[in-house]
Amino acid sequence: MKILKIGAVATISAMMAIAPVAANDVEFTLVNDSSYILTYFYASPSSDDSWGDDLLDEVGILEPGYEGTVFIGGGSDECIYDFRFETAEGPELEVAEIDICELESYTLVDE
Repeated sequence: MKILKIGAVATISAMMAIAPVAANDVEFTLVNDSSYILTYFYASPSSDDSWGDDLLDEVGILEPGYEGTVFIGGGSDECIYDFRFETAEGPELEVAEIDICELESYTLVDE
């Protein structure tokens, strides 16, 4: 198993006057600034032991230099999620404990 040697940058809302939304319906921008073709993206509440469905299923892949809108729904009231990224080249990356209620964008970059 190869480990994806890319970094991740999260951008959260800086507006303190707005209360965090419930995680029931969350949208954020996923930006692929890495050199890898992103083929699968999974997100699940950090308290879960399994990954949910592939969130790229409808669009297929996310090429380097592209971005897309990610929608996480399904009725969960949790804000803290883990992410899993898999690439066409083989490497993968898991990132724990992302606060999706505060997330505006998430960027994958080469390290």
